[in-house]
Amino acid sequence: METTTPTEENNNSENAQKTAKPRQSILWRITKWSFRVVLFFFIFTILWVVVLKFAPIYFTPLMLIRKTEAYFDKKDTQIHYQWTSYDQISTHAFIAVVSSEDQRFPTHNGFDWEAIQIAMEENKIRAQQGLRPRGASTISQQVAKNVFLWNGGGYVRKAFEAYFTFLIELIWGKKRIIEVYLNIAEMGNMTFGVQAAAQQFWKKTASQLNAAEAATLAAVLPNPRIYSAKNPDWFVLTRRNQIMYQMQMLGGIQYLQGIF
Repeated sequence: METTTPTEENNNSENAQKTAKPRQSILWRITKWSFRVVLFFFIFTILWVVVLKFAPIYFTPLMLIRKTEAYFDKKDTQIHYQWTSYDQISTHAFIAVVSSEDQRFPTHNGFDWEAIQIAMEENKIRAQQGLRPRGASTISQQVAKNVFLWNGGGYVRKAFEAYFTFLIELIWGKKRIIEVYLNIAEMGNMTFGVQAAAQQFWKKTASQLNAAEAATLAAVLPNPRIYSAKNPDWFVLTRRNQIMYQMQMLGGIQYLQGIF
């Protein structure tokens, strides 16, 4: 039977400790740098959101995408866009987009859980029929995606969208969120926001939009590259009328009294 002396045992213990130290050192460095990256991410994104609570937003990722697409398609690359503060936007525009896109906007915390549940149930049936799934994004979620993120699906993008939605609800508040939405929403070919849309389609300012015009803009939001507010087809006109009815049923601008 082989035996080990106390000296050999000490040497084996020292060798094991020397092997463990580099491993612990590497793990510590990875942990430390991971913590720094996460901390930097939170600090940077929170400051970013705070700045954009007050500063006009002059460009979004979607605008860059549209400009790039136009360039490669050899089309006009000019973006029609003009930042306009909320007090220079017709109140009809606010109630129109809430009526069409997110009727629980004044009361939810950024996520309409009831609409999400309904969409999940409906999408099970749509999947069996080979149809595209129906979304349940709130105005807050759309703003978070269009201002801070890229287009497309995937769990990673959705996770970031949820994070930024929480931040803007917490830091911006409803009034700023809907102001930004009406400024950056795509409303026509290379046209973003109610000010540019009003000028392009009716030669007027956003403050001069009447209820029918505001509802027409809201009607094309599902796909403004296919549907036209300037030359509305039967689908847009039908949806416009439905939105105007919803605007009346909600009580008009009084429905948003708590926001303004």
